[in-house]
Amino acid sequence: MLAEETLRARLPSSHLPSRKALPPFEALRAFDAIARLGGVRKAAQYLCRDHAVVSRHLRAIEEWTGAKLIERTPGGAVLTEEGVRYHREVAVAMDLIANATIDLMKRGDNRCLHIRCMPGFALHWLSARLGDFERANPGIDVELRPADRSPELLTQDTDIEIRLVPSYVPTPFQLPSNLKAAEVATVAIIAAASKGYMNSAPPVREPRDLLKLQLLHEENFDRWRNWLGAHGVVDDVDLTGPRLWQGHLTLDAARHGRGAALTNQLIVADDIAAGRLVEVGQDLPTFQPKAMGSYYFIAKADRWDSTLIRRFRQWLVSTIATQHPELRSGNAE
Repeated sequence: MLAEETLRARLPSSHLPSRKALPPFEALRAFDAIARLGGVRKAAQYLCRDHAVVSRHLRAIEEWTGAKLIERTPGGAVLTEEGVRYHREVAVAMDLIANATIDLMKRGDNRCLHIRCMPGFALHWLSARLGDFERANPGIDVELRPADRSPELLTQDTDIEIRLVPSYVPTPFQLPSNLKAAEVATVAIIAAASKGYMNSAPPVREPRDLLKLQLLHEENFDRWRNWLGAHGVVDDVDLTGPRLWQGHLTLDAARHGRGAALTNQLIVADDIAAGRLVEVGQDLPTFQPKAMGSYYFIAKADRWDSTLIRRFRQWLVSTIATQHPELRSGNAE
């Protein structure tokens, strides 16, 4: 936001910039792509142009500005000091143009809905139920993209993001000012394993006993470490066990008797009902209170009440409340 405000503050408000101040846009695009991707060939592939064309565009913008912007090295294209300084501001402008264009396109598009959410939620809950939303809203094209983590919330090509935020993580959940979020469900984060695995495993009477089981991890040990800490197991324990990178993989490994996985009530409900998995420590008082998490529905604040986004939000909250009355559901508004 600061970069955007700075750029706008520098723009003249009553007259056009001189023609010399604005190089050809194709040359700017080529320079921006080379700077971001680190090479002419990579930029050419991204822009779907011949690399000789991209090289000509680079020469054109260097001639236009009278500055050397790129040095070619054995390791690829490297920005000069002038190139770094110029690209820092040009990249902000390019992102503003891209974001403004996509926003404009989406405001006029009442048929396509792009949703990004946690892979486990997408695979084990949402995918099986999206057909109901599509039948209730004929003519709408839904694109569902699983994405566990991203460098930023709600990227350019996304209308809605659904994210699970555990309440016990050390860093609080914060949103940029241009986004809005609603809590759509609060769920218990639980340990789950197959009946067969639990029958052959050491007895579990308290959360600490889970350290005797094979714990199934995602990309690192943080989720289990934080969950155990929320249950009073705060020693500096040396966690071990296979790393499977994503929650739907740890859940599948648990179904096959490989150990205990962390999951939540919403996405494991069908497995528990079918007897494929059990909640470890379900009836034991030492596992109370449960560690909790919340699913958040996130969209841009200025599009929060657009027809498609509002309709999907209301459907999501209503479906969770109807199918999972045991959960505390959020407010669709």
